[in-house]
Amino acid sequence: MSVQYPLFVKRDIDGFFGLFIDNVVQLLLILGLCSGLCGMTGENASLLFRYIFPGAAVSILLGNLFYAWQAHRLAAKENRSDVTALPYGINTPSLLVFVFFVMMPVYLETKSAVDAWKMGLIACLGSGVIELLGALFAGAIRKHTPRAALLSTLAGIAIGFIAMTFTLQIFHKPLIAMAPLGLILIALFAPTRFPLGLPGGLVAVLVGTVTAWALTLFTSWVPSAPTWITGNTMSTAAISEQFDRIGLYLPVFVGGQIFEVLKDWSNWFGFLSVIIPMGLFNIIGSMQNIESAEAGGDSFATGPSMAVNGIGTIIAALFGSCFPTTIYIGHPGWKELGSRAGYSSLNGVVVTLLCFSGLIGLASAIVPIEAGVAIVLWIGIIITAQSFQATPDNHAPAVAIGLFPAIAAWGATVMAGAFLAAKGTTMQELLTANSGTEVNGFLIEGLLSLERGYIFTCMILSALAANLIDRKFLSAAVWSFIAAILTFVGLMHAFQLQGNIVDYWLIGQETEKTALNFSATGIAIGYLAISGICLGFHLWAKPSKIDDVSAEIE
Repeated sequence: MSVQYPLFVKRDIDGFFGLFIDNVVQLLLILGLCSGLCGMTGENASLLFRYIFPGAAVSILLGNLFYAWQAHRLAAKENRSDVTALPYGINTPSLLVFVFFVMMPVYLETKSAVDAWKMGLIACLGSGVIELLGALFAGAIRKHTPRAALLSTLAGIAIGFIAMTFTLQIFHKPLIAMAPLGLILIALFAPTRFPLGLPGGLVAVLVGTVTAWALTLFTSWVPSAPTWITGNTMSTAAISEQFDRIGLYLPVFVGGQIFEVLKDWSNWFGFLSVIIPMGLFNIIGSMQNIESAEAGGDSFATGPSMAVNGIGTIIAALFGSCFPTTIYIGHPGWKELGSRAGYSSLNGVVVTLLCFSGLIGLASAIVPIEAGVAIVLWIGIIITAQSFQATPDNHAPAVAIGLFPAIAAWGATVMAGAFLAAKGTTMQELLTANSGTEVNGFLIEGLLSLERGYIFTCMILSALAANLIDRKFLSAAVWSFIAAILTFVGLMHAFQLQGNIVDYWLIGQETEKTALNFSATGIAIGYLAISGICLGFHLWAKPSKIDDVSAEIE
């Protein structure tokens, strides 16, 4: 008997709010960073509203609709009604890296927001091409990579860059965010029917929004209210300002502008040191998210999933967006929410309408982001839990070791941000004077080195550990050798530091004379040593000896 798989279920509303908030955060981040760092203000703000937002919307819509269709197809194939579509949206790491290391440098050099935008298009296009090509070999990588290695990386990112980020927002504005947090925890940890059968996510967002505006009304009546109340208010002026942005902004094909920049390779060749690593990281990240979905019970084909991921990024560039899209982390969380395919379709449609109409700013002015962040926090919790639950029990140490580089990357990001905000002594000055400088007991150089290419490092350390646990010494040797190669070419650990700005330092790349460079050659040699040791044990440890040791341990 054929099982019915509906276009939309009630719990898709919860999933929609979570994914929608995640996408809105990225769009607002684009608005703030491009305005503040790339000169897209005043007349140049049209680059955002006429090109970047509509271009991003096209890619988000096409990707969300594809992954929703893919979920329907899998449900029909396996005769199931519980398939959850892969989440999809703007890639946060690429967004930040392309702004800071591609667009901002061009703007500072040329003082032209248009030139910064055009170079961002090249970066986005290049990343999409790399992701599309990656679809050809991603399946083979998944086949030969322990699940612990793929999931532990996601757990590290979930802890540092998802759960931690939104947890801080909750406790920054507790009057708005903590009641929604309680509602979300009740809805998801102890499923309970809400009044009128409303989804818990919708109730949480409504409660947070009403609370925020009630506090705003209260402070207008009591101007002398304490700061712990006034710090949670909304702005009616922001709503009025965003009304002026409302209009019709249909996507515009910008292939001609891209081709003009591509013709002069000297303008963009130097940025390959940023584009190539980010493209490779996006391949690995998407592959890990597909593995996470399979661990949760939904086995999507690797090739098509990643190909559409790359195509979406290419389309984004061709229609004016500088920012790649990607398969999002968090499929297990959306599945746990009870979402199916409808949340993906609805997210694509709503984000597109907001971007095409200029309403994205108005929505953010009405609904406080803190009202819905608890949903995203939940996603981080589920991802972290899954990394242990969906792997063999004896691989738990492998998952644990894979968390360290991602946590170090979070620490490095916070540290770098603090140095930038302080505007005093720079990290470069400290490390030039003493490479062993510590901040509260943590080595600055160590944090920066472990942060560079941390997605690769997480996966390789975890794979190395998992293979050693299984006594696969040859496989462990291969993984360590791969780490040595990636480190030697500069995709892991190596960095160059100018002031407080950290960048990759690839082999053969020219560097600024004023920069502090860390080649990571010693780390590469260390990985080679580990590889040699593992190879030696492979040659020495015959099966009989392995069995003898196992018997002694038992």
